[in-house]
Amino acid sequence: MIRDIQDEIIRLKKEKNICILAHSYQAAEILEVADYTGDSFQLSVMAEKTDADTVIMCGVKFMAETVKILSPEKKVILANPYAGCPMAEQMDKELISSVKEQFPDYTVVAYINTTAELKTICDVCVTSSSAVNIVSKLENKNILFIPDCNLGSYVAKQLPDKNIKLLQGGCPTHAKITEAEALKAKALHPEALLLVHPECVPKVTEKADYVGSTSGIMNFAEKSDHKEFIIGTEVSIAEHLQYKCPDKKFYPLSIDLMCHNMKITTLMDVLNAVNGTGGTEISLSDDMIKSAKRCIDKMIELG
Repeated sequence: MIRDIQDEIIRLKKEKNICILAHSYQAAEILEVADYTGDSFQLSVMAEKTDADTVIMCGVKFMAETVKILSPEKKVILANPYAGCPMAEQMDKELISSVKEQFPDYTVVAYINTTAELKTICDVCVTSSSAVNIVSKLENKNILFIPDCNLGSYVAKQLPDKNIKLLQGGCPTHAKITEAEALKAKALHPEALLLVHPECVPKVTEKADYVGSTSGIMNFAEKSDHKEFIIGTEVSIAEHLQYKCPDKKFYPLSIDLMCHNMKITTLMDVLNAVNGTGGTEISLSDDMIKSAKRCIDKMIELG
């Protein structure tokens, strides 16, 4: 049954000149039909390069918006209309505009995990893998980093010369993992290296052997000579790594590290999006695309 659905998706996407993007947190059966897999911004760049007329995002809304910003001429479909991101939706344009008025001499750095609307008033965008590098290159010492205070705290630790102001926000999935859970996992698997995402709280990242983006964690584990790893990001990554590296062992840091917004997209959602009976089209005004793209262009310039 699954193979039949996958074959139909593959047939239809070729027939209709559709490119399918799947974030690494998606289920294996979705990754298998995708043209590109990886982190959110990485997928947006791949979409920009494809000659497909339509792009289907198997991820969450802010990712589909980023695709539209970089490829405004393409039709962009979010496979499941309800796939949002709590972190991206925590802070809006009105709130950050108010904060900017209080701190007018601060450069506003927006994590890519923000809405298109919020990006319109930010100075530069960053990814989890590029944040330290991008912020280090900013001339201004004063930085307002939004929305993830844990990623911002990690950046601040690496760049003590910067004055980084944080707001209370972040990924609820990564943020709920505790130091006690990290210590328990290390005790259960004493030979394993702990690899965590910088969206985790500082007390967890401090215990890690490696801190990096989802792609960074996967690349580290694949290339390492080590044989055991505790994976401190979405549980699907431990599963995907088990398939990629069957000679190694991977343990989820916590069974609670599950993004329900990512998991809501199913293979049938992808089929419905490809055949035109499902998904939702991302529509952004020309002005919003132009304004939101400025902070992304600045990231590309600095990165």
